[in-house]
Amino acid sequence: METKKKLRPEMTQGQQTWHKYTDVPLIVASLAYLIAYTWRAIGDLSGVGWTLTTLTMTTTWLMFLIDYVVRFATAKERVRWFVTHWFDLLCVMVPVLRLVILLRVFTQLGSRWASPGDRMRVQVMVYGIGASVILVYISALAVLEAERNAAGATIKTFRDAIWWACVTVSTTGYGDYTPVTSAGRLTATALMFGGMALIGVTTATLASLMIEIASRHEADKGTKAVPQLPHFHLLHNHGACTENEVAGMDEDASTTVPSPDAQHGAFPDEDAPPTAPSSPAGSPSSPPTSS
Repeated sequence: METKKKLRPEMTQGQQTWHKYTDVPLIVASLAYLIAYTWRAIGDLSGVGWTLTTLTMTTTWLMFLIDYVVRFATAKERVRWFVTHWFDLLCVMVPVLRLVILLRVFTQLGSRWASPGDRMRVQVMVYGIGASVILVYISALAVLEAERNAAGATIKTFRDAIWWACVTVSTTGYGDYTPVTSAGRLTATALMFGGMALIGVTTATLASLMIEIASRHEADKGTKAVPQLPHFHLLHNHGACTENEVAGMDEDASTTVPSPDAQHGAFPDEDAPPTAPSSPAGSPSSPPTSS
């Protein structure tokens, strides 16, 4: 039988070497991007501060772009690698998402005793929650930076921006805070799609969990011992006959021997004395009749 190909293509030697030396620096760069962006958005910087934070963010973005290009160029099956590594492309657009990898320590808790399906669901939930928190935070910073100084804007503080991001990602939409700029509305659109994706992933994960729990319950019910009905023994000595009698019955179909069930019912009492079979009329064993 032909084995199925793995969903993700195996890493080449060049990719393994590259990943070994760039994994930690990229996580540090992602953290630096988050700090610089937070400082620039909340602090409403200008001049040297704005230039420094923008330079840090641009350098970080270039690091992630180079990492993606190198890994794509050294892949064996580039089309399949591109399809299966969509998260790396998201990290290029939003470098802060790289911090989600730090949450993998939580996906290893109890993995020794969990089934493969349970481990997959834990990873989906942990990474989904982590990505959602980062998405809400980055969207709040983006809408705050775009809306703070706009005419007629209602989102002017970070507290208002966080509230707006939480309402938008949950697709609730109270309407008390609404972006008025093009950049703010583009951020709101991306956040709404992210919220719908989060709800879909969460629903699918919970549905898969409930289906597996129900399957395990049915399997446990099937493996339990089924209670047996009381076992009744028929008295084989009731109406027993010799081999010659059996041969005679085969020759003469009209001669029948009553069965034990006919004499004592379906379930005879084992303590009841055996009853001799009745002899046909005219046989030597039958008592003489008076004329």
